[in-house]
Amino acid sequence: MKQLDFDTDVCEQLCEHDKNVCLAKAEMLVDEDAQSIAETFKILGDPTRVKILHALSKRELCVCDVSAVIGMGQSAVSHQLRLLRGARLVKHRKEGKMVWYSLDDEHISLLLAQGIEHVKHG
Repeated sequence: MKQLDFDTDVCEQLCEHDKNVCLAKAEMLVDEDAQSIAETFKILGDPTRVKILHALSKRELCVCDVSAVIGMGQSAVSHQLRLLRGARLVKHRKEGKMVWYSLDDEHISLLLAQGIEHVKHG
């Protein structure tokens, strides 16, 4: 991991650029949106959930399939899927006795792909 130089992380001279500050404030997220985004990233902060999302980004899977793919018990996978569903990252549909999971929408797939690209780029 790269060593950070904290001396270069602050301005050497205190001066605010009023126009930049005004524009940035006008574009600032509202608190509720910032909170929702932070909660989404918090859910994404778990490697098991990232693996589940990655598997679901390729195809719809049932709990048994997800369990086999990531090498975890069905109960543990079911718990993780419940958290992901509560965060609106995955959706499910019931077909007879089977419950099939997929990503909630294309945004989740794009977010995951961007994360993967960022990690592999560095």
